[in-house]
Amino acid sequence: MSTFPDPTRTPDGPAYEGRLLDRPEEEVVDQGAPFDIRTLMSRRTVLSLVGLGAGGAVLAACAPVASNAASTASPMPTVTSTPSPSATSAATTAVPAAEIPDETAGPYPGDGSNGPDALTDSGIVRQDIRSSIGGGTTASGVPLTFSLNILDMAPGDAPFAGVAVYAWHCNAAGGYSMYSSGIEDETYLRGVQVADADADGRVSFTSIFPGCYSGRWPHIHFEVYPTAADVTDSANAIATSQIALPQSACAAVYATAGYDGSAQNLAQTSLSTDNVFGDDGGALQIAAMTGDAASGYTATLTVRVDTRTAPTGGSMGAGPR
Repeated sequence: MSTFPDPTRTPDGPAYEGRLLDRPEEEVVDQGAPFDIRTLMSRRTVLSLVGLGAGGAVLAACAPVASNAASTASPMPTVTSTPSPSATSAATTAVPAAEIPDETAGPYPGDGSNGPDALTDSGIVRQDIRSSIGGGTTASGVPLTFSLNILDMAPGDAPFAGVAVYAWHCNAAGGYSMYSSGIEDETYLRGVQVADADADGRVSFTSIFPGCYSGRWPHIHFEVYPTAADVTDSANAIATSQIALPQSACAAVYATAGYDGSAQNLAQTSLSTDNVFGDDGGALQIAAMTGDAASGYTATLTVRVDTRTAPTGGSMGAGPR
């Protein structure tokens, strides 16, 4: 939920932190995602200017904590990368040597390409996506923190600083906010994060473990945008893909209360038969997972994006997505 003080009156109209409001007739909290993102990036610029002093400590404190969980083995060719000095583990990490597969955004993207558009809402830029924007319902379920390390293949797998990532997924019952019956007015389990230069191209979200609905393997959708300014138009996405959640974690979560039907749905599908991950068993999309169903899980995935190729994902297609 975004919170701002009252705007400042200027000869050119109301402004906040020196930026004229996009919607002068509305409150500051109702200016939309572009205004939120400009405010976020402006604050990061100020912090970077004082980075040699106390601001450096502030940035270090705000940077997402890198997970030291080992990635699951991949049948694809791999290259070995050396972690940055800020990494929490000295061990090297096997990085998949192929671009993340382009996938459908499905029928419930909430990005304006199929009806509702959460990306124009003030407050969509947030790390904790469990609650609806501006209040409303908070989704319940086993805690899940998921992180994506975005690498730019064009300059040799450099951390893709500055990219904006929009992520969304279903709730414990398999419903999608903004679309499913009874939760059309909710916006939970949707959010945008922007990768800092000092965060190794990493974005992180606090959420819940999604349920498993009929016809699909448990998953999380995401879109990658080249800059924060591009996030309000889904046509600007340079990659659209999905995270596959490991079977062992899914089985443990679906044995707990609140995930009625998920265990049965999981038993009726597999990674090899799933209509999204089935072409390669999700080899480049299975998250590395740590934790347990009692205390919650942490999932991480390396996402390699090749800006030299045209994106092919995003369209809805047939069947459950």
